[in-house]
Amino acid sequence: MDYKNNILETIGNTPLVKINKLVADIPALVLAKYETFNPGNSVKDRMAIKMIEAAEEQGLILPGGTIVEGTSGNTGMGLALAAIIKGYKMVCTLADKQSKEKIDILRAVGCEVIVCPTNVGPEHPDSYYSTAKRIAAERPNSWYVNQYDNLANTQAHYESTGPEIWEQTDGKVTHFVVGVGTGGTISGVGKYLKEQNPNVKIWGVDTYGSVFKKYHETGEFDENEIYPYVTEGIGEDILPKNVNFDIIDGFTKVTDKDAAVYTRRLAQEEGMFLGNSAGAAIKGLLQLKDEFKEDDVVVVLFHDHGSRYIGKIYNDEWMKEQGFME
Repeated sequence: MDYKNNILETIGNTPLVKINKLVADIPALVLAKYETFNPGNSVKDRMAIKMIEAAEEQGLILPGGTIVEGTSGNTGMGLALAAIIKGYKMVCTLADKQSKEKIDILRAVGCEVIVCPTNVGPEHPDSYYSTAKRIAAERPNSWYVNQYDNLANTQAHYESTGPEIWEQTDGKVTHFVVGVGTGGTISGVGKYLKEQNPNVKIWGVDTYGSVFKKYHETGEFDENEIYPYVTEGIGEDILPKNVNFDIIDGFTKVTDKDAAVYTRRLAQEEGMFLGNSAGAAIKGLLQLKDEFKEDDVVVVLFHDHGSRYIGKIYNDEWMKEQGFME
């Protein structure tokens, strides 16, 4: 009989899927690493289980304990699934710009959800970072995950996502393009691929309102680059320890409008029903068109599923309110 012992054993080994119509003008073969096939419907399942296992090994969380994390939703989902199987409680703090679906989904898998304001700095006591830290400090037998600085995040992608991409492309991958938030995916995959072939190019997709692109190009952390933006799951107003800027060859920035419009185009033209950051990733790839040659194999990673964005990206009223649709 062929079966898994629990849902966590289904994490990883996601398919590579060729993108066709949207990349008709790109000379290279463009393949999507399609992470919605994970049980929590996102790439974050990979690092969630890795971070918990690392904490267990280090004695940071004991049986029956509480996991606390500030999350845009997907990491919380991955952590929640692991918490259910392993017998932990789960508390998520998230910013009020996150979609209602994400909040409802977290509650559906048993999370206690605390919604925090978006328009405060990361050091502000009400930010979702600070709130998570405070709860973990106040509650006994609690562990604050801190996906931004927890290097088990990068390690998860170095051990799983990177090797999968290398094997699935028969070592022919030439470029890896991915949205950057915590930095774990780009840094872990990038490190693994460059160890196999130093000529593989690693491109990060950033958003306007985030600090990554300018910091990578100038070494300057410019607070003037920081302002509220709509795109979910990529960009930051901090420099997470998981972002290894040395591995990244460059960044391209995508507007909120383009990210939203291209997310819908992926659904309508490729049958790929995906989250907000997928639109940013494919638009970023199209902006990098001049980097690609005919024999190249470009892998773009799609983080999460469209079901998390029904009330936003896939809602005409919301799109019109944002000025993203006529």
